[in-house]
Amino acid sequence: MLKEYRIKKGFTLEKLAEECDISWRNLQRIENGKHFKAKFETIQKIIVVLEISDKDIIRFIKSLEKN
Repeated sequence: MLKEYRIKKGFTLEKLAEECDISWRNLQRIENGKHFKAKFETIQKIIVVLEISDKDIIRFIKSLEKN
């Protein structure tokens, strides 16, 4: 979901990482679901920069609960 938003908003992996003040490798791991210990503040920065709606965040969380 995160990668879709990033691309939809026109961000490269490197540019979004720069905007969020994290490494592009960490962002890539978060996008691929391989970085489960990402700090809340990091996730919050990504959400703010990508302007992800509360509704979409809730829908994503609900989809995780099903798995």
